[in-house]
Amino acid sequence: MAKSLTPFTASQLIPKEETLEIQKTKGDLYIGIPKEIYFQEKRICLTPDAVSAIVAQGHKILIENGAGEGASYSDKAYADAGAILTRDTKKIFSCPIILKVEPPTLDEIKMIQQKSVLISALQLKTREKSYFEALSKKKVTALAFEFLQDENGAFPAVRSLSELAGTASVLIAAELMVNAKEGNGLMFGNISGVPPIEVVIIGAGTVGEFAARSALGLGASIKVFDNSITKLRCLQANIGHPIYTSTIQPKNLLKALKRCDVAIGAIRGKNRSPVIVSKTMVENMKKGAVVIDVSIDMGGCFETSEMTSHDNPIVIKNGVIHYGVPNIPARYPKTASISISNIFTSYLIDIAEAGGLENAIRFDNGLKNGLYFYRGILTNKSISDWFDMPYSDINLFIL
Repeated sequence: MAKSLTPFTASQLIPKEETLEIQKTKGDLYIGIPKEIYFQEKRICLTPDAVSAIVAQGHKILIENGAGEGASYSDKAYADAGAILTRDTKKIFSCPIILKVEPPTLDEIKMIQQKSVLISALQLKTREKSYFEALSKKKVTALAFEFLQDENGAFPAVRSLSELAGTASVLIAAELMVNAKEGNGLMFGNISGVPPIEVVIIGAGTVGEFAARSALGLGASIKVFDNSITKLRCLQANIGHPIYTSTIQPKNLLKALKRCDVAIGAIRGKNRSPVIVSKTMVENMKKGAVVIDVSIDMGGCFETSEMTSHDNPIVIKNGVIHYGVPNIPARYPKTASISISNIFTSYLIDIAEAGGLENAIRFDNGLKNGLYFYRGILTNKSISDWFDMPYSDINLFIL
């Protein structure tokens, strides 16, 4: 064998990937949590326990007085956890990181400092172009918590609130059957000798699955409809025993709706929820039956649904009780706050460990997916298409 003329070994000749000089250096966070002013919004992003865990790592949290009262958390509880409390709203919005449940109003955006970081819900379908233009002028870096992904590619905030909405839909239906003006007086529960409540669930996603679990747990007989065989199969497997499932065929659906005591709409579309249940189908339902349209925030999947509020949650049409409150988790503010807080706490600690949001985005693709503004530049294509605004790929800025 001929002797190699190269002065390098075989291993030295193997191409090596270029190593970028990016080092994780821990940074301190200064977080402001304002009091939510949106109608009937009582949730807060961090519980006192979460505040205590974050402050213990050397970070500062500034909370507006009364921000946790709607979720039954007192100012004293936050002060004891190490938060700084203030009545000065402008001071809250001057923090480098602002943490909110609802998106800020235009007036609140005016109080945000240049180049701040905003972490909140986005609720794209309720936004107007002026909202994004205002953020752009402030050169804000903004994260939408409903776009954040975990290591498995799932959306933890959306799933968590969907679990809550699915469970709540059955509890609300049980309450309305007894307390509503035209309720039929039936009770969920497998009472000996009494036929069980019949529940129709349209949609086999997370909301549908948790509605099904709750209804079964209360002794109801359920029927689940969805056009995705995969979703129906997953739901059946997750629940652990055979249930009635069907694709959405008008004949089968109409037959089920005629017999049911409760119908839950939990199906969504890209731009709006498809209308699955027509006015004629509702007219054929029992008098006193209850419709809970969880999809109402995207238009609703019952043709007869109307958007209502927590103060006046129902309308009655053709003798059928319709519940159309778009923000069901806000009905249970403490439970929802704990759920949201669990998600935010880990993300905030990860951001701090990475040395700030910019470094964290480099290392965490799920966090990067939640970004829709970077220093005033729109980085989300869906928003760009929806509002006809210029868009830039975040990967051009974060290497």
